[in-house]
Amino acid sequence: MSSSIETSPEQTRVWHLKEEPHHAAGHSTPLGFWMYLMSDCLIFAILFATYAVLGDRYGGGPDQKALFDLWLIALNTSMLLLSSITYGFAMLQMGRGNQAGLRKWLLITAAFGGAFLVIELYEFYHLIHAGYGPGRSAFLSSFFVLVGTHGLHVTFGIVWLFVLLAQIRKHGLTNDNRRRVETLSMFWHFLDVIWIGVFTVVYLMGAI
Repeated sequence: MSSSIETSPEQTRVWHLKEEPHHAAGHSTPLGFWMYLMSDCLIFAILFATYAVLGDRYGGGPDQKALFDLWLIALNTSMLLLSSITYGFAMLQMGRGNQAGLRKWLLITAAFGGAFLVIELYEFYHLIHAGYGPGRSAFLSSFFVLVGTHGLHVTFGIVWLFVLLAQIRKHGLTNDNRRRVETLSMFWHFLDVIWIGVFTVVYLMGAI
C-alpha cells in the first residue's frame, strides 16, 4: 500500500511561497526615498509656479536687475556644484572600501555646502538691510520663499551629512552606512538640480 500523499497544485504553490526568502528591509529604502524626492519635486514645482506668477509684481520697488549681483550668485552656484563633484569622489572612495577617504571627501562636501549657505545668508542680509525684505513686494516674497526653501534643504543635508560621518566613524562601512551614503547622494544631487533651475529662472532670466 503506497504511503505517498497526493498534493494539489494550490498546496504546492503555497509551500513554494512559504519557502521564498524575505527581502531585507533596506531594499525598500531607495524606493521610499525616491517617493520622498518626488513629493519634494511637487513642492518646488509649486514654488516655481508661484514665482512665475508673482515675479514681475514689484510693488513700485526694484526689479531683479537692480537687486541681484550675478557674480556673487555665480560664485555661490560654483560652491554647490563643486560640492556635488566632491560627493562623487566620496562615492568612489566608498566603492574602494577607503573609509578615511570617504570621510575626507564628505567633509570637503560639507565645507562647500556651508560656503553656499554663508553666501546665500549674506545675500539675504544685504537685501533685508537695504529695505528689500520679503514684505516689500510680491516678487520679493516669492523670491525669499523659493530660495529660502532650497537653503533649508541644504542645511538639512549638511546636518544629515555630519550625522552620517558620526555613524561611519562609530560603525565603519557597514551595509546600512553604505546605503545611507547612497541615499544622501541622491538628495544632494537633487538639490543641485533644483538650484540650477533657481539660478536659471530667478537670477539669469530676471537679471539679463
